[in-house]
Amino acid sequence: AFATRYETAGEVMFVTALGSRLSLLDVIAAWRDDDVRILTFEERFGTQTPAQQREGNARAMVSSKQIAEFVAFTRLGIESEFVYGDVVIDEVVCEDTPDLLSACEQLAPGDTIVSFDGQPTPILPALIELVVTKSPGDVVPVGVRREGSDEVVTLNIKLIAAPDDSQRTIVGIMPRDTRTVKTPFEVGIDTDSIGGPSAGLAFTLALIDELSQGSLTGNVKVAVTGTIDGDESVGAVGAIPQKAVAARDSGAKVFLVPASQSADDIALARRIGGSQMRVETVGTLQDALDVLRGIGGDPLTDSTNLD
Repeated sequence: AFATRYETAGEVMFVTALGSRLSLLDVIAAWRDDDVRILTFEERFGTQTPAQQREGNARAMVSSKQIAEFVAFTRLGIESEFVYGDVVIDEVVCEDTPDLLSACEQLAPGDTIVSFDGQPTPILPALIELVVTKSPGDVVPVGVRREGSDEVVTLNIKLIAAPDDSQRTIVGIMPRDTRTVKTPFEVGIDTDSIGGPSAGLAFTLALIDELSQGSLTGNVKVAVTGTIDGDESVGAVGAIPQKAVAARDSGAKVFLVPASQSADDIALARRIGGSQMRVETVGTLQDALDVLRGIGGDPLTDSTNLD
């Protein structure tokens, strides 16, 4: 199938904040520049190596594009669906004093959970369905395929309570988003080497604009930041002040930021925008569409034409 792409008079831009290793001279110059934030190595990378963070950001960018396709297509009435992938561990969840049988002690990022209590778990919903029948403290055999290996090992994992809900049982992992989106036609979004999930809302709006008649932003240049989830909610991101500077300097007249950002972030972005750039907070895709309609964007049609 092929989709009709429509010309648009406006522009939806995504913004990113870039970081690099600073020399002593760079640090001195940065101290004098209010638009630059100096971070220590630990603040920048945490417990990860730079290579691990780049790899994680690359995966997050791919996931962000997939979710944006699903949300935009669903809004336009184009058939699309998520297809779940393997249950791959992104992070392990550790208690203050983790048990030797816990996932924290036995599993690692990159491992794949293939079975739980003797039942296959090819996708995340299958694992969740089995875990909810257990209680914190239960010891369960878990089939695991280590990263880089085809061999499956069985480990006895002691389940724990969720950090935010003592009544909810978890294995003790944070899974990667391995979903892909099945669509009637292929979509390509070129972001070069930029990583991370923060352009999700921008991708969603740009796709909607390309696949619907009229101009979503009118004749206005709009910058956008914020993650997007399958339920159309917009999530907070980092480096809002630096992104506000980039948006303003690129000529954006409106900058959409997540409503869940801190009050300080939002206030600083508005101060940076000044009279040149209006900063609007949005919590959902609908909020963003309402703002764009308010600045002269065309109303969104229900669907695009498929040939």
